[in-house]
Amino acid sequence: MVEGVRVLPLQRFSDERGWFSELHRESLLSKPTRQTNVSFSRRGVIRGLHYHERGQDDLFACIAGTARVVVLDRTSGEAFTLDIGDENPVAVYVPGHHAHGFEALTDVLFTYHVTEEYDPSDPDEHGLCWADPRVRHLWSTPSPILSERDAAACS
Repeated sequence: MVEGVRVLPLQRFSDERGWFSELHRESLLSKPTRQTNVSFSRRGVIRGLHYHERGQDDLFACIAGTARVVVLDRTSGEAFTLDIGDENPVAVYVPGHHAHGFEALTDVLFTYHVTEEYDPSDPDEHGLCWADPRVRHLWSTPSPILSERDAAACS
């Protein structure tokens, strides 16, 4: 496992109405979170690989659907991957200095709890190409749907 990456089980309580799950508990995290973001991604989207130089960590959870989380230790080259979501309800804590991202294996609703607030005037967002040779084999698609920023990281 990549140093500092943690997998946290998400217990689901189900009944005839559906289910309830606690997404995160501050006492289980290395640092308190300061902002929560939610994204919807269509099947085939890859968001990443991103990293943060000033120490933002991320707690990923897939609320609906299935996503593949990929983490790369940029120093050692060690990689971690895990499919999370409907069939595997866990959260993944990622120290932000590692490059990280996810692939929507189905349409997904995905949440990121982050330890630093986003500052658009001085963003701590850096990127590596999703197809970095150390992780390219971990994705399920050879031709993902990418944002302009993520595509530019491959140029």
